[in-house]
Amino acid sequence: MKDLGDVSLGYEHPLCLFKVGGFQKFTLIDFPCRPACIVFTQGCNFRCGYCYNIELVLPDRFGPVIPIEELFSFLKERENLLEGIVITGGEPTVQKGLEDFVERVRDMGYAIKLDTNGSMPHILRRLLKRGLVDYIAMDVKAPLEKYEEVCGVKVDVSRIVESIDLIKSSGVDYEFRTTVVREQLSREDIMKIAELLKGSKRYYLQRFIPGKTLDPSFSQKTTYLDEEFSSMVDNIKEYFQECSFR
Repeated sequence: MKDLGDVSLGYEHPLCLFKVGGFQKFTLIDFPCRPACIVFTQGCNFRCGYCYNIELVLPDRFGPVIPIEELFSFLKERENLLEGIVITGGEPTVQKGLEDFVERVRDMGYAIKLDTNGSMPHILRRLLKRGLVDYIAMDVKAPLEKYEEVCGVKVDVSRIVESIDLIKSSGVDYEFRTTVVREQLSREDIMKIAELLKGSKRYYLQRFIPGKTLDPSFSQKTTYLDEEFSSMVDNIKEYFQECSFR
């Protein structure tokens, strides 16, 4: 195992391209079966109205970048207490220093969970080919025909399909998930997403929680009731090994 606790980086080092805008020191719920910490990267190529990580998405709202040396020092200190790192965002796969960061962290003995919107399948393919990730959680935003409406930008949906297929066939543990805003996604839309993901290991429907969102109008939007979610899950659960709402 490499000792990276005291790493000192020059300005041209690839890890200087990896921009961390937030850090949570401990979680028991974000990486299945592993005590972990969470790294939040800056920047995203989507503009989903319901997103609550405004400071990680909009460049004019970015806060200070956390020095990468501080992260490695923390990880060195917690080697016997933590087992994994969740890399989320923003969208981690838009980070040019992602692969180098993941490689260094893996060299320290940590497992890696990557959260992604699936828009960069070539990055996923490279990480998987090198065996650098242990768990992938991909957000599937909508049926393909509604992707741009939900994401707020132009989306090459062939990349979304490629990422889904790549993850399903990777041999790496994974889940797909959809944040459900009632005004955006109907029951029929959920069924279409389920058809797209049919045969996957896990699929979760996630409640939208109104609050501070990228699009302020979403503070007035809603999600489905628990009994409605239960009904939707009952209609699609046969497609998956595990399916529920949360």
